[in-house]
Order: sequence, then C-alpha cells, then structure tokens
Amino acid sequence: MTGTPMNPGTPRFVAHAPYGTGTSPETASRRFYEILDRRRTVRTFSNRPVSRETIENLVLAAGTAPSGANKQPWRFVAVQDAAVKKEIRAAAEAEEREFYYRRANEQWLRDLAAVGTDEHKPFLEVAPWLVVVFKLMKDDAPRRLSDQVYYVNESVGIAVGMFIAAAHMAGLVTLTHTPSPMKFLSSVLQRPDYERPFLLIPVGYPAEGCTVPDLQRKPLEQIMVVDRG
Repeated sequence: MTGTPMNPGTPRFVAHAPYGTGTSPETASRRFYEILDRRRTVRTFSNRPVSRETIENLVLAAGTAPSGANKQPWRFVAVQDAAVKKEIRAAAEAEEREFYYRRANEQWLRDLAAVGTDEHKPFLEVAPWLVVVFKLMKDDAPRRLSDQVYYVNESVGIAVGMFIAAAHMAGLVTLTHTPSPMKFLSSVLQRPDYERPFLLIPVGYPAEGCTVPDLQRKPLEQIMVVDRG
C-alpha cells in the first residue's frame, strides 16, 4: 500500500455549498425532465469527431456520483483508436452471434426485435469514442484504509446514469451496449483482474437521417407510488 491512509477516527468535514437554480424546485425539476425526455438511445452514429476534452468532462461528471464508503469503484476506459475499436467489434460480434443463435430464448428475441437489434454492431467502429465502464472489485486508490469496496453494482450504475445524462446535455448520443459475456473487454483493453466489465457505451453524434424506434415511456402513475399506494 502506498500513501498515508486517513485516520478513520477523525473524519474531515467542510461546509456544504448547495447548488442554487435561481428558480423554484418545481420549475427546475420540470425543465430537467423535459431535457432528459428528449434523450434516446441510438444505433446509427456519425463519425464526426468528439473532442477528448468533452469525453473527459463526461467522465468527470460521472465521477461525482455517490458510492459505497466513497470508494468510487469505477474505471472509464475511453477508446478512440480505430484498430482497438475494430478488435472490440470483432470480439463483441462473436459473442452476439452466440447470443442470438444459441443462448437467447424465443421470447427474448421477440422483445429485441421490437427495437431492431441483431448481431451486427457497426457502431462499435463508427462512433468516435467507445467508453468501456469497469467496476473495481477492490480499492486501488493510493490513499485508502483498505482495498474493500461496497455496493459496487449500485455505485457504478449510478455513475453510468450520470454519464449518459451528461452526454445528452452535451448534445451527444449514446448506446448502452451489453455484449454477454463481456470478459473479452478485459483482454482487449489489458485491464487487471480486479476490474470487471460493466457496460460498453458508444458516444458521438447521431448519423444523418438517424431514426429510433417509436417507443413510449411509462406514465408517472406506472412508475411512482406515494406511501403505500
């Protein structure tokens, strides 16, 4: 272990600086909802460049997510190299062929047909960036009390949601791609054993003429219950 661990008996606190919207919570929350309601998952990307600074800002936004014991058990591996993207696509499509022709049951395939997915994943080479999110099964920070991590899936899931929201706010589109199994990503990207692939997110601009399925989101009364309903 490197660095000096913090003394657990003397936690350090600083004054909270609340974020002010300049308007009412009702107005601000409604506006944020209206912005996110325009977010859509896409599968046809433009090869229009996206700056590294933009991706860094998205990852910084994701890194503000809460996490168990503040362990921040995530790693965002941003891939822009064409050769690496090609290798990821080849490995992902191999797994997808196994899924579509061997592992998925008929009902699952019918559900997927509604959104137009298949084993072909050209977006893995077209999108200017592939952001592969890994969950850390141990804390490798230089300053740490222990290498234990807590609520890893919950913590990383929240961070991913914030990344996707940040990308949308930046005028970009994303896709939450989950080839299964995803272990090949560890091999291709040469990540250590304690980093486990969690999600693969192509990031970029939509292709010209991009279309998306005509899907409807569940209304509020189907996704929210107050008290005991």
